[in-house]
Amino acid sequence: MNPNLLMKVLYHCAILLACITLSCREQQAVILSPGENDLVVLNGCVVSACNYLAAVKTQHTLDKNFWAKILLVRYNDHPAGHAYCVWETEGTIYGYDRNAGAFPIPVYTQDARSIAIVLAQELGKVLNEPLSVNRAEFVEAKSAELSKF
Repeated sequence: MNPNLLMKVLYHCAILLACITLSCREQQAVILSPGENDLVVLNGCVVSACNYLAAVKTQHTLDKNFWAKILLVRYNDHPAGHAYCVWETEGTIYGYDRNAGAFPIPVYTQDARSIAIVLAQELGKVLNEPLSVNRAEFVEAKSAELSKF
């Protein structure tokens, strides 16, 4: 038998065995802490990690009456969703969009759909087309699945 052929067969068998061994291992979840310049995907929407971390950290470090959430909005007849950081301070609801910056929301409510409708009206003015809200929900930091890119 040719020794080179035997070495090639043994080499390929070793690689095959290593691949099978690695693929059979249970996959471990990797939990990452996003950095300031990382992007985070929450339910299919990309949010700047600094916005996400600011909302979560601020919520836990300020007084108990402070309210901050990540709001995910899906519009009818639009393929993409939109993510906002929303918070209340001193009786005013504010929103933050990474494209537009911070702005006051002209209604006082902590209802996700009501806030999203106001945001849709304002965004529709910029896009020169009416937008209607299909779905709006707050993301709970404790149950959000994070993926780092």
